[in-house]
Amino acid sequence: MKVLLLSDVYKQGVAGEVVEVADGYARNYLIPKKLAAKATPNELKKAENLRATAAARKAELDGRLNELARQIDGVELVFGRRAANTGKLFGSVTTTDIAEALQAKTGIDINRRRISQQALREIGTFFIPVRLGTESSPTLKIVVVREDELADYLAGLTEAPPVVQAEAQSATPEEAPVEAEAEAAAEASGE
Repeated sequence: MKVLLLSDVYKQGVAGEVVEVADGYARNYLIPKKLAAKATPNELKKAENLRATAAARKAELDGRLNELARQIDGVELVFGRRAANTGKLFGSVTTTDIAEALQAKTGIDINRRRISQQALREIGTFFIPVRLGTESSPTLKIVVVREDELADYLAGLTEAPPVVQAEAQSATPEEAPVEAEAEAAAEASGE
């Protein structure tokens, strides 16, 4: 039996697709659960209308996401945290902290999972991208300063900490000595 899928069905297809399935599967499962409808000419016309409205909704959503990206691009968020003399934080600045600070500053609520970064664990200035699924990826400027220097930084009395590049985590701590030995051996052999 040919059916028009009204929603995505595992191993069958996506919504709006016409597929051939077993008669019993269509009558006993897909149609009663409103996952599909029998592929009649009338249903196919409805499906075309559904596709058109879905495309219009997607275009509207993309427009809203692009506007949102323009609003949050370049926003500076400042965090004051306790830190050791080496610059390592006693704790971290998490994506939840960043999302809450962004909402407090701009009124825009972003899901923390869209913020492309693991927790920040040292003092510095970080440029963090936000994934919105648009053609542009807005970047937030995150400044982490010592707790006791926060008021001075906000008043403009101290300058921003240096920009910290996100380190590539290609090597685990156990592999680092092995890589160093390999590099030393390559240098010794003249390569």
